[in-house]
Parts: sequence; C-alpha cells; structure tokens
Amino acid sequence: MLSSFCSGCMGVIGVQLVVTMVMASVIQKIIPHYSLARWLLCSGSLRWYQHPTEDELRSLAGKQKGQKRKDRKYNGHIDSKPLTVPKDIDLQLETKCITEVDTLALHYFPEFQWLVDFTVAATVVYLITELYYSVAQPSGEMNISVVWCLLVLAFVVKTLFSLTAHYFKLEESGERSLCITFAFFFFVKAMAILIVTENYLEFGLETGFANFSDSAQQFLEHQGLDSQGPISKLTFKLILALLCSLIGAFLTFPGLRLAQMHLDALNLTTTKFTQTLLHINFLSPLIMVLLWVKPITKDYIMNPTLGKESVPLMTEQTYDTLRLWAIVLMCVLRLAMMRHHLQAYLNLAQKGVDQMKKEAGRISTVDLQKMVARVFYYLCVIALQYVAPLVMLLHTTLLLKTLGGHSWWVYHEEDLPCTHEMNSDSIMGEAPTAAPTAATVIETGARASCNQCVQPDQKGLSGGGQVEAYLLLNTPLSLPPSL
Repeated sequence: MLSSFCSGCMGVIGVQLVVTMVMASVIQKIIPHYSLARWLLCSGSLRWYQHPTEDELRSLAGKQKGQKRKDRKYNGHIDSKPLTVPKDIDLQLETKCITEVDTLALHYFPEFQWLVDFTVAATVVYLITELYYSVAQPSGEMNISVVWCLLVLAFVVKTLFSLTAHYFKLEESGERSLCITFAFFFFVKAMAILIVTENYLEFGLETGFANFSDSAQQFLEHQGLDSQGPISKLTFKLILALLCSLIGAFLTFPGLRLAQMHLDALNLTTTKFTQTLLHINFLSPLIMVLLWVKPITKDYIMNPTLGKESVPLMTEQTYDTLRLWAIVLMCVLRLAMMRHHLQAYLNLAQKGVDQMKKEAGRISTVDLQKMVARVFYYLCVIALQYVAPLVMLLHTTLLLKTLGGHSWWVYHEEDLPCTHEMNSDSIMGEAPTAAPTAATVIETGARASCNQCVQPDQKGLSGGGQVEAYLLLNTPLSLPPSL
C-alpha cells in the first residue's frame, strides 16, 4: 500500500519535484552536520601558523614583564609607548591543524560553506535528473536541474560581487583602479572576439541568436503582437560584451591570487608528479579555451591529416562529448589541487616572518601579531576566490550539455540515438525549413541516420606581479580571544 501511495504521489507531483523537495530537506537537516566545505578546511590536511603572544615576544626580546617604561605626557594625558621588538628576533611560529572552532574567526566562512554545500546539492540533483531522463525519457517536462544550475551561478556571481565590492569601498586604493582597468580590457577583448566568424571560434552565437529571435517572434505573434524580434544582433553582442567585462572584473583578483599560490605551491612541492598536475591545473583555462578554436583543435582532432589525405577520426557529437568530459576532469583536478594551494597561502605567515628578519629596525608586537594572524583570518576569502571560478565553470558546462542537446556518452555511428532537443517540437514545430544547402546535404552517417527520425518540417535548436589580495575588512587592533 505504501509503495502504491508513493507511486501515486510520484505521478501527481512529478519525480523532479520530489527530488527537489528531498534535496531541500537534506540541505536543511543533514548538510549542517556533514558539510563538504567544513571537511575541506578541517580535515587535518591544512596547518596554520599561530601568532606569538606578547609574553613570548617579550621573552625573546630579553625584556622583563615588570620593567618600567618611560611614558610621554601630552596636555595631562599619559601616552604609553607600544612594546617593540627587533625585527631580526629569533622567532619560530608554531603550527596547528585547523579545527571547527578556529573557523569561527574566519571572514566569509558562512558564505564559503553555503556556496560549496549548495553546489554539492545542485550537482547531486543534476546527476539524478540526468539518470531520470536517460531511463524514463519523459516528454513535455521542464528539466528542473537547469533551475538548480542557474541558482548556483547566481550565488557565485553574488559572492564574487561582494568580494570585489570591498576594493571600491576604500579611498585611494590601487585595487579599485586595477579592477576597472581589467573590466575595460575584457570589454575590448570581448568585442574583438565577437567579430570573429564561426569558422574560427565555435561559440554558436549566430545560430543561438537566430533561434532566440525566431522563438521570441513566434511567442509575440501568438500574443497578437507584430514584432521583428526583441533586440537587434548588435545589441545582443553588446550585452554579451558588457557581461564578459563584468565577469572579468570579478575574476581579476582570483586570477592573480591563483598565480601567486601556484608559484608558492611549486616551491613547496618536491615530487615531479605533483608539480606536473599543478602545471596542468594552472594551464587548464587556456586548454579549455582552445577546445573551441576550430583551426587549432577541432579540425586536427576530428580530421587529422595522415599523409596526403584527411582521415575522419570521430564524429562531431563525439568531439562535443569529449570536450565536455575534458572540462569536467579539469574541474576535478582543480578541486584535488585545492589543498596544495591553500597550504601554500597559509605558509605566507612564516614567509613574512622570514622576510622581516632580513630587515633592520624594530616592530611593535601588535603589528607583528596582526601580520601573522591576518593570513589565517582571510583563508576563506582566498578559498572563495579559488572555488568560485571552479563552480561557475562546472555548472556552466552542465548547462551547456543540457540546453545544447549534447550527450555524456560516446556512440558509434550506427548506435546514435535518434533524438533532438526537447524544445524543438513545442517552439519550432510550426516553423518552415529553410532551403537545403550543400553543407546540409553532405553530412556524416550519424547525422543522416538521426535526421531520418525527425519530420521534414521541423527545425531543431542548436545551442551552442603579485598584487596584495588581502581585503581590508577593518581588522580590529585587539585580536579575538579565539586566536
């Protein structure tokens, strides 16, 4: 009886809605106790440097606690001189594994925990939805995993915006000027890239804009409105360029911080295998971009030249699948290398003390303590700058797979499934087909076999240097008791 009741609920509510409600309960009840974000920081693999106490510094400087100090009087008020120690003091910092209690003193730890845990939940919903679509093959249902991916991207943009906003709250800040400079640089670069034709960059903007205009025009006609389309092509490209400049400004300091952590991690690692993985991880954005440059990658991989003839090595669907898997594997590699980068950042405390020992003069004990403790304070800020681009790239790839009609599996030409995009029937079913061209007549065997299963009057949709990165968050002069 219970199974029949559950199956009845599944039929009325829908499998995807049930999965969403179950995952919402998991986020509320289970994830606070079993958090991946907390495990990444508190698993025992990361060690942070504790700041020395005032008694330890006084002992190293050879000063007694009860020793009298000269005070200065200004208008009847006594101004006590701060305790100073020589910069070349023999100071050795103690290390400690990060615990859950230590994370209470970290800036942006709630934001880091929410972003990572919600990303895990959204990824699980996406995997379950993909399994449901591959087994049940429902028709006429909205893929709810798209909504989860869009929510993840919204949280990533909001987090990057809050981090970048701190640079604009400071007066006479070089970081603000750097963000503005990179925003204009990426705007000009995006405008230059949008001029390049589809023969060189396989972004699918022309086809995507045509499908979007046709769908919007049909929708407006059904509403009784006569329109040639919502926006022009120039306006569409201008909006894309502005969006790229905004994202480029958000990713300015995460990119600079990743470069610095990459150098520090290379100096920290001695094994060749780990160094090779670090190099691949650092070059992964360039590799991903080259996957969409047709003369460099696609033409040579799909149709390599052997002798005087060009031999077709794989179909276009297979190349799209391999391209998606390459991005997913590079995201997994970046997550695996996260511990090395964060530990390289935490070592900046000892690196700063070693650099201080080479200088002459004296430093106050409060400034020395803040110099060491500040590195640990901003660990979650650095972790967000490392994780946010990774999450954005992963879920953008998942959206590309779902909305672009791609597949996670590699089929042989005779085993290709005769499917097309799920929105083609509802949106483009009444649109007449354009006159066939020579490129559409001469197709591969796999594409021809799929076209036999589609009606002729249907048209499918095709988707297709080191800069100081500390955020001055008004660190108090008195250190928290937790440290």
